Amino acid sequence: MKVILANPRGFCAGVDRAIEIVERSLERFGAPIYVRHEVVHNRFVVDGLRAKGAVFVEELNQVPDGATVIFSAHGVSRTVQAEAQRRGLRVFDATCPLVTKVHVEVARHRKRGIGVVLIGHAGHPEVEGTMGQADDGIVLVESADDVTRLKIADTSNLAYVTQTTLSVDDTAKVVDALRDRFPAVRSPRHDDICYATQNRQDAVKALAGSVEVMLVVGSRNSSNSNRLREVAEGKGARSYMIDGPQDIRREWLEGVTTVGLTAGASAPEVLVQAVVSKLREWGAETVTEQPGEPETVSFPPPKSLRAVE
Repeated sequence: MKVILANPRGFCAGVDRAIEIVERSLERFGAPIYVRHEVVHNRFVVDGLRAKGAVFVEELNQVPDGATVIFSAHGVSRTVQAEAQRRGLRVFDATCPLVTKVHVEVARHRKRGIGVVLIGHAGHPEVEGTMGQADDGIVLVESADDVTRLKIADTSNLAYVTQTTLSVDDTAKVVDALRDRFPAVRSPRHDDICYATQNRQDAVKALAGSVEVMLVVGSRNSSNSNRLREVAEGKGARSYMIDGPQDIRREWLEGVTTVGLTAGASAPEVLVQAVVSKLREWGAETVTEQPGEPETVSFPPPKSLRAVE
């Protein structure tokens, strides 16, 4: 059996920054540090931070007065921001800067009276945060079929934005449907789907055609990890999402000679290497890495946390 590692894979700059903010806050202020929602969607990462003293909550009413709270990488609504300010909580915002970019787009459009269509998955915390950047004038669609059911009062004054972790190909279909129905719809100045999502999907597309099975390291609630699995399946590879080596089933690999391995943007490399070790135990003779360009994007933590020694 041969294993080929996708390149790039794993942590992106936004995830690195979010985890660093939690760790530096714990160093500076001590436990407990409260985090609204899972800071990133990975069970291994969240459990590790919880062991260091992070307390994960879903709503600010679970945070005691005077505490330190961190907003997750997925972003929050203006209502949540206002509540934290009203209560005088010490806040560090770990929202990915690429998500913040979408928030700014929504606010700018609504200030100008432009209606907004958000392409995304209902119930995802990033979508909830983005929808919460406007009091009205923003609607959510998940598919091209949803576009056909839209009722827009002013079709000449309309723009779209997207969740940052979507399937590039699926989103293109929804955008095409929007442009067909609303020819005047404005697009983002730069694509909202983040560089890391795009790069990881491109790597899987290039790899999936030459492997029989694709293993995607990522937690079930990770949007970008789920999209990697779908992309691999779309290219003909049997694809499975795993949190780590403990989730791999021997029957998946019976008779298989080539396995692809990737990781979502919120999954650490230590889990990838643990999977590699398990595959070696089960007979993997060679482990190679797909050619690829290194990612050089980085996002620094807030200035107030950078001084921590």
